[in-house]
Amino acid sequence: MGSKGNNVEFTAKEISEKSSSRVNKSIESGPPKMALFCDYRPYLKEFYEYKRALTKDSLRPYSYATFAASADIKSPNYLKLIIEGQRNLSIEMARKFARAMALGREETDEFTALVEFTQAQEPIERNRYLKILADIRVRHQLKNGEINAETWDKVPSWVTWVLYALADQKGVRFDIAELFETMRGKARPEDIRRSLEKLLAAGELVKDPTTGFIQKGRELMSGSESVPVELVRKLQSELIYLGLESLFQDTPQDREIGTQTLALTEGEFEHLKFELRQFRKRWLKDVSVNRKATKGTRVFQLNIQLFPVTLPSKGTS
Repeated sequence: MGSKGNNVEFTAKEISEKSSSRVNKSIESGPPKMALFCDYRPYLKEFYEYKRALTKDSLRPYSYATFAASADIKSPNYLKLIIEGQRNLSIEMARKFARAMALGREETDEFTALVEFTQAQEPIERNRYLKILADIRVRHQLKNGEINAETWDKVPSWVTWVLYALADQKGVRFDIAELFETMRGKARPEDIRRSLEKLLAAGELVKDPTTGFIQKGRELMSGSESVPVELVRKLQSELIYLGLESLFQDTPQDREIGTQTLALTEGEFEHLKFELRQFRKRWLKDVSVNRKATKGTRVFQLNIQLFPVTLPSKGTS
């Protein structure tokens, strides 16, 4: 007897073949890579499906009860409740889950950070855990050789970007104590010193031998197309976090933060992306020209965010 869905009838054989294909694909792709997930529930779901596929021909196929026993949990369906969002994980329970998945120490740290990020409610708390998660993942990639340590050392932090921009601000002396105060204590003096030394060594900032004033040299982060996307993502997350802090710390007169939520077609989405990029390039060009004539009075951070909050409608591309 066929099964109907969306006015299409499938035979039992076709359904079996499709199911078998999914199982084989799950086995071939190996266990899920945690670094690809920003929510621990889908990660747990894929882990469970992988283990089910791996043991489908065993006398005792993998089950929720199997997982519970490995995690030393009394409830056999606890994993199912977690995946479906009916329960949250405590850190202690997250470590039990990590043990059941045979995760190493570093992977366990990543999993617990992923759990904390997923379950965080307040925006600042959520972004703080996202930064922790990003730091853990970058450290793992550096250790595993997925990211070249030399490349990582060259990628500027948000502190570096601010110092670079401060060369265009009027009346700034590049004294560490003064820079710490000018940057409102958001960066440690040691981080400021280290970033400044790198900028000067790379020639991105240069000191006038006569006046002692520091000014811009070559462009910061030139050749950025060779920088791994993970490092760019880490930098962008730091800059976005500063924006979130500003939302709570600065008065509306000192910032302009607005939001808009709207449904778009793919064509409208691509056009809006293009317009935002052109806007950013135009302002960068105009401000760069102005700074050759006059100095600025403050350094501002401009973040432009356009991202999906829903999945596409079914049947659309």
